[in-house]
Amino acid sequence: MSTGSQRNALSYEDLQREHATLRGENATLRAQVAALQTTIETLRAEVAALQRGTQRQAAPFSKGTRVGQPKRAGRRPGEGTFQYRLPPLPEAVTAPLVDVPVTASGCPHCGGSFELERVEVAYRTELPPQPRPQVTAYRVTVCRCQACGRQVRGEHPEVAPDQFGATAHRLGPRLLAAAHTLHYGLGVSQRKVPAILRELTGVSVTQGALAQDAQRRTAHEVGTAYQQLRASVAEAKQVNSDDTSWRVGGETAFLMAFATATATVYQIRARHRNEEVREVVPADYTGVLGTDRGKSYDAKELRHVRQQKCIGPIQRSLSAVLATKHGRGRSFTKQLKARLREAIALWRGYHAGTAPDFAAAAATLREQLTHHLRDRALPDPDNQRLLNELGRHHDRGNLLRFLDDPQIAPTNNLAERELRPAVIARKVSQCSKNDRGAETFAAFASVTRTLARAGGSVIDGLATLFRSGRLPAHPAPLPP
Repeated sequence: MSTGSQRNALSYEDLQREHATLRGENATLRAQVAALQTTIETLRAEVAALQRGTQRQAAPFSKGTRVGQPKRAGRRPGEGTFQYRLPPLPEAVTAPLVDVPVTASGCPHCGGSFELERVEVAYRTELPPQPRPQVTAYRVTVCRCQACGRQVRGEHPEVAPDQFGATAHRLGPRLLAAAHTLHYGLGVSQRKVPAILRELTGVSVTQGALAQDAQRRTAHEVGTAYQQLRASVAEAKQVNSDDTSWRVGGETAFLMAFATATATVYQIRARHRNEEVREVVPADYTGVLGTDRGKSYDAKELRHVRQQKCIGPIQRSLSAVLATKHGRGRSFTKQLKARLREAIALWRGYHAGTAPDFAAAAATLREQLTHHLRDRALPDPDNQRLLNELGRHHDRGNLLRFLDDPQIAPTNNLAERELRPAVIARKVSQCSKNDRGAETFAAFASVTRTLARAGGSVIDGLATLFRSGRLPAHPAPLPP
């Protein structure tokens, strides 16, 4: 823009040109102001909707939109055996067989006579009346040494050495295992566990007693089993890891899940860095680490750990970028998404037995993806960002490792599924009040989840741990 002295020296034509330029700039600025005003109004409406959503009691997590074509309820084809409830085994029938004869003297429809056609057997499974708790009294003999004056008490494996006086009446390991399974294994809030036990068994127990027992066992047998599970992760052929937010004493924290073929380990820390990851997965880990694209896993300390990046979030990132592009800007992302989709289909075909030339097809896909992710400059910044990130992962072998070894899963679904029980518990129990409570939750949740994956009774397994100090044997590795 010209100054006052310069404007006086300008000709009429120059002033007209400057006036036209200023009018154009003014129109541009007005358009920008109008666009920003529209954006502000849109954001204000979104803020108001979010504020109203926080006050909504019914379905607080609803997105507010209906699915156009919702999926049908029930299992999908190929996801399980479709059958009715199977009859119980003969040894499972606890009551005498009840005869149900035909009492009518004739057909109720036409009055005709009957002849025997067949005898059917029907079953009904019912809860018995509230069971009476098993209470055992132990007569403990106490003697005193005449030489030194010290007391000597009788010993029994089910009687603790300090079980006398005010603590003479204690709860058994199976009852406590049931209580801890409800809270740490099934996600029932600890406040409700005493009411459930009282309703189902008639046993009275307080919330504080359960919390103190859990903390005491975390310092002993449960804590020992938890450390054994943590150590087993470093020896597994593959481990999948994922994380979610947590709170300890109201402060932000992170809950990490590490899932192998036989064990699940949870860890709660104030931060989620490679240091926290290396507490469970060491830098010299020889197996394969399945993860998302978090920066914690891309640290130089974990550079030598073989990884498999989850393909699902990568596909979603490609879809998000693809939705904003037009014309030739869609080519890079569209081709990359197709190559990854073909790789997943090939991996599934291998496990379904429909990919006889798996090795040759895998080599072809790997060559195509290597060429597509070659280092080059792209005109679109979003495509360039994806090329830089995914190209780096591919150079390290972290995108198609599941084609090198089909036993490796291409997704991080295992860790995500194992993280789900903790997410449900977070909604119910509001996380942990202090560090000791966080460590107790991590230990008990790891043990109960590992027992649940073993396929047996969690209560029986936890009671065995309380009695013997050892976890039951691990199950066979799960298929990918």
